[in-house]
Amino acid sequence: METPENNSGYESAEKIILRWDSTASEEGRERMIFGTDRQEADVYLQAVDEIQRTLSSASISDCSHNVDADDQSKVNTTIQIAMARLEDEFRNILIIHTSALEIDSLFDSSTSFSSSTPTHHELEDDKDCISDDSGSSRNNLLQLHHCESSDSSTYRTSSSIREVDLMPAEAICDLQAIAMRMIAAGYLRECIQVYGSVRKSSVDSSFRKLGIEKLSIGDVQRLEWEALEGKIRRWIRAARVCVRILFASEKKLCEQIFDCVGTDIDDACFMETVKGPAIQLFNFAEAISISRRSPEKLFKILDLHDALMELLPDIEAVFDSKSSDSIRVQAAEILSRLAEAARGILSEFENAVLREPSRVPVPGGTIHPLTRYVMNYISLISDYKQTLIDLIMSKPSTGSRYSGDPSTPDMEFTELEGKTPLALHLIWIIVVLQFNLDGKSKHYRDVSLAHLFMMNNVHYIVQKVKGSPELREMTGDNCLRKLTGKFRQAATSYQRATWVSVLYCLRDEGLHVSGSFSSGVSKTVLRERFKTFNAMFEEVHRTQSMWLIPDGQLREELRISISEKLLPAYRSFLGRFRSHIESGKHPENYIKYSAEDLETAVLDFFEGYPAS
Repeated sequence: METPENNSGYESAEKIILRWDSTASEEGRERMIFGTDRQEADVYLQAVDEIQRTLSSASISDCSHNVDADDQSKVNTTIQIAMARLEDEFRNILIIHTSALEIDSLFDSSTSFSSSTPTHHELEDDKDCISDDSGSSRNNLLQLHHCESSDSSTYRTSSSIREVDLMPAEAICDLQAIAMRMIAAGYLRECIQVYGSVRKSSVDSSFRKLGIEKLSIGDVQRLEWEALEGKIRRWIRAARVCVRILFASEKKLCEQIFDCVGTDIDDACFMETVKGPAIQLFNFAEAISISRRSPEKLFKILDLHDALMELLPDIEAVFDSKSSDSIRVQAAEILSRLAEAARGILSEFENAVLREPSRVPVPGGTIHPLTRYVMNYISLISDYKQTLIDLIMSKPSTGSRYSGDPSTPDMEFTELEGKTPLALHLIWIIVVLQFNLDGKSKHYRDVSLAHLFMMNNVHYIVQKVKGSPELREMTGDNCLRKLTGKFRQAATSYQRATWVSVLYCLRDEGLHVSGSFSSGVSKTVLRERFKTFNAMFEEVHRTQSMWLIPDGQLREELRISISEKLLPAYRSFLGRFRSHIESGKHPENYIKYSAEDLETAVLDFFEGYPAS
């Protein structure tokens, strides 16, 4: 064997290595090889190859016990100096070619090809009416350093993944050349660690720009829900960029640098870079999936579920190796927990609607906050129709769930055959809402107002169903007909309770008297009738002007219906008996109103404030 002392190739190579030894050479401390002269870099790499050949030859000879120990130690020291230098050069190339990503442009690229999760109007400020009780290098030693773009990975066929070039081709060539020599010399771990530390720092910087905070699961669960809503919106937007662009691009860069130097090394470097950030990213979604359930969380949980469902194929494509299995498993488990959370919230919401305990009647018989909240809530549920149809697989428990309480509602499903479980849940929510409203109506002392309250609230339910094509389709025309019949029945009951007694004053019975000296009409009884009518109408006018029908069309229809009953009866009564009053004393005390006066007065009804 030729020893280092008589091997001129080794001696030349050793001089080059020592010239760039940063611990002993001023030039080595002040300059970077790959940052100055292309030729210098090539010469240094050839020197490293020569030292490595010598080391390999010495290893073979050592097996035959023909190598001087000092010679072997000298070669080992030289290769260690070379590897330390290459590690510095590797780190420097990575650092100087790590530039900040244009986050705004990435957002545009990430969202242009994917359907964003549905946006929805905010629930009205009635949510408080629902009480919340309830994640082989050595064989490549002599290869010349060259660049090959590895574009054969199947995940790049995905239309949603958008890789960007994180480094120029020349830098990738240099990194590949250095990596080949470090790994061949047994410095795989050092190479991976340097690569991972620099690139992870770059990913962390992108995370900060994307607004992804370092929050533990406990941190997330301690935040108020209102604060979390904004963070969920930002997370969804950022997660698309992270998976489809940031992580995918990091994977591509690893393949470009490490594919040619050994099996699985590129994946090891990729995981060294992104495993921590990926866990940080998905920990947020995991914290939401296991957080305390409450009705207002449903829609953001569904947004999160839809976004993760949409991203899952990309997650599986980017994290497709055995070493990244934990990331894929975490994402799939989070998706499953989000689905379970959505199912649980819907079930708990039904119970909360049924059991909502408020007993104070809303003034004027207007729409109860519970009605607004529940109907806006299920209108939003219908906006997530497709997601929830996939998630909700069982029918609501209905009456059997509350079998210990005979006063709870029940619902037969025989007439609802063919409807999805989701549709049955929505119908059931409307049923329990009406049941609760029926109970609340009994807290009004005035029976007429109780009927008006039911009319207002069921009419509101009808209008919300009609106003949402998805909700109307799912609940069906039969349900809508029943609801319409219920509010019309409430309107009829109101009129009967209020106006039957008023109109009773305008009857003929009891006015006529018999006798040869009588005119046939008792003026005393007639005067009393007019006085009673006036007093009753004035009281109805006084009280019911302060009652409220918020829907303008319904308010006008009810006024017309009242007028159609009241005015003809009053005109007829006045026409028949006016002369009997006017022929006596002080007729103005009895005939206080014309039919036109009553017609005008009816226009004051249901405005919600006192009439003059």
